[in-house]
Amino acid sequence: MLVSKAARRYATALLELAKEQDAVERTFEDVQVIKDTIEDSRELQLFLKSPIIKPDKKVNALEALFEGKVSELVYKFITLIARKNRQNILDEITHAFIDIYNEFAGILEAEVFVANKMDDKQKEQVIKKLEDVTGKKVNITVKVQEDLKGGMAVKIADTVIDGTIKHKLEQLEDVFLNTATE
Repeated sequence: MLVSKAARRYATALLELAKEQDAVERTFEDVQVIKDTIEDSRELQLFLKSPIIKPDKKVNALEALFEGKVSELVYKFITLIARKNRQNILDEITHAFIDIYNEFAGILEAEVFVANKMDDKQKEQVIKKLEDVTGKKVNITVKVQEDLKGGMAVKIADTVIDGTIKHKLEQLEDVFLNTATE
C-alpha cells in the first residue's frame, strides 16, 4: 500500500508517544486491531473516505467503534486524527505504523509465493531459514499462486528470490531460444 508523508508522520508520532509511555507492544496490538477492523469492512473504508459525510459523524463512529477496545493512548490518537479531519488516511497510518514498528523491532516482512498451501511446519522451516539468512526476525505472508507449478519465491522489500518451477522453465526456454537462433 502506498503511504502518504502525512500518514508516516502520524505513525512516527504515535510510535514516539508509545516509547515515552513504555507501551510500544500494546500500541502495536491496538493498531493491528484498527487495521484489521478497517480492512474487514468495505463500508467502513468508504465511510471514512467519503467527503459527503460530516467529520463529526466520523469522529462519533470511530469513538464508538474503538472505545474500550484499544488503550487510552491509541483511543486519544484516533480521536485526534478524526478531529483533525484525517480519518480518510487512518488505514495508511496503520500500515505506516506497522512498517515503522517493524524497523524499530528489527522485524522483516516477507511475502512467500507458493503453488500449494503450506502447513505450519513448512512455514516454520521457511521462517527459520529466512531468519538464519537475514539475521533478523521474519514475519511471512504466504500467497498461493497455482501457476507457479512448484517451488517458491520470496520477496523481502524490493528483493525477490525466485526458485519456482515456472521461473526455471522460463529460464530454460530462454536458453533454448537463444541457442536455436545462433
